[in-house]
Amino acid sequence: MHKEGKKTVITMLVLTVLILISMYISLTYGVFELTIRDVFRTIFRIETNADFELVIFDFRLPRIVIAALVGLGLGIAGAVIQGITRNGLADSGILGINAGAGAAIVIFMFFFQDQVQGSGWLSVMIMPIFGLIGGLIASLFIFFFSWKNGTFDTGRLILTGIAIGSGFGALSMYISLKMKASDFEMATVWVSGSIYNANWIYIASMLPWLLILIPIIYKKAYLLDLFQLEDISTKSLGIAVEKEKSILLLASIGLVSACVSVSGSIGFIGLMAPHIARQLVGINHRHVLPVCGAIGMLLVVVSDFIAKNVFAPAELPVGIVISILGVPYFLFLLVKSRA
Repeated sequence: MHKEGKKTVITMLVLTVLILISMYISLTYGVFELTIRDVFRTIFRIETNADFELVIFDFRLPRIVIAALVGLGLGIAGAVIQGITRNGLADSGILGINAGAGAAIVIFMFFFQDQVQGSGWLSVMIMPIFGLIGGLIASLFIFFFSWKNGTFDTGRLILTGIAIGSGFGALSMYISLKMKASDFEMATVWVSGSIYNANWIYIASMLPWLLILIPIIYKKAYLLDLFQLEDISTKSLGIAVEKEKSILLLASIGLVSACVSVSGSIGFIGLMAPHIARQLVGINHRHVLPVCGAIGMLLVVVSDFIAKNVFAPAELPVGIVISILGVPYFLFLLVKSRA
């Protein structure tokens, strides 16, 4: 194994340990505290306790799993978007995908929530489906306006994404202002990024997207390295640049839409994770992508723990906690890029 590969393995082992520790702390610590013995005996059905089962299986474990999956998806998608655009400041939030999913959720809350309430699994599944559709609609607009003279223009992609995101954000605000006070509060919390209502059905709704799209992205990771060259140089190697960029971009949009549909608009993970990963393991995307996913998992799990415990029993949306970390990091990158 060459040096870069060893470095990646060591980095992944360290990140895995940190993720497991953060999951353990998040599972056992809170208003209702548990010991590792309580968790072990409840999960493996050695001893049944209704209170422990409720806290672990209905509240904490689904939330931890969703936080980890959302971080995984957003981290990998961020690396793909930055690789395609050759822009270290690109992120799914900047491209407007988050705003599209958020607008669709707000529309659902305003027009359809009362009709599906109390209809069992449908009432739980329908909101993620709306979020997914909204993210895909936003991405189609971005895709359509990013084509110029028969080629995919990455410069137009960023500008189009900002414009589309602003439009969907304005639509969300307009509809939110017409809501009842209770619905408005719920919509605001969700759009800010929150996984407080996590459940196993949400996990089932997003997991297939991750299982299908992440292997596709990883298989094409070498192309992200080639895309750092000029398009003319890449085409001279026999690569169908527009086609491959389109496949990778659609795969990353699918990841982001699936994540945002269950967690709300969580930004900055796709911005921070690739930069941290490149500092740790270099620029080879076969090493960067798994490290990005692990860093994303760690960031969201830790941020969610902070969000639900710092002001307990009140709770912050996890998106706000991540933004508190992400905004200074974004400004740091901006200053660094200008230098």
